[in-house]
Amino acid sequence: MTRLGAFFAVVGSLLASVSATPVEMESRGSLLNIAEIINALGIGLVKDINAFITLASLETNLISVNFDVKNPLPFELTLDSVSAVAGLNGTIFATFNHTFAKPGLVVPPLGTKNSGTIDNVFLPQGALASLDIIPFGILDLPNTDAKVRALTINGALGIPIDLNGLEQKSVPTNYTLVLD
Repeated sequence: MTRLGAFFAVVGSLLASVSATPVEMESRGSLLNIAEIINALGIGLVKDINAFITLASLETNLISVNFDVKNPLPFELTLDSVSAVAGLNGTIFATFNHTFAKPGLVVPPLGTKNSGTIDNVFLPQGALASLDIIPFGILDLPNTDAKVRALTINGALGIPIDLNGLEQKSVPTNYTLVLD
């Protein structure tokens, strides 16, 4: 009986050591990233967009925007930076890259936060051609990359997450013509 117990002890420890041996997993490329999950669920993080077009925009092809970010999660999110393109019917009308001042754009749990004014948003089609999309009152966001931190406390600490390739369709957009 002692020999049988010793045998089972040896086999058990071999199984335990084999099951604890690291194995190569599938390439991460085949796993969904968080942005793909957000896209698949149709959870848009942008509630609305406000675009401000000035007379100078007609010469510079630059406008200012702000947008409201919605947080569908029960914990705080902080956006550190965002890079986005916006368009309609497959045509890109606006692009920008922006880094938020420290501590970042803090979005409360299950809440909404405005981005503040983002200047120098480039209109690759030109300002005059971009005026044609105003009556639609929407923009698509076909490719947005954001660096966020989850579980922050008043914008501090948190778990860094790169959200690359976020997509969102038909985001309500308000256009304001500033003529002074």
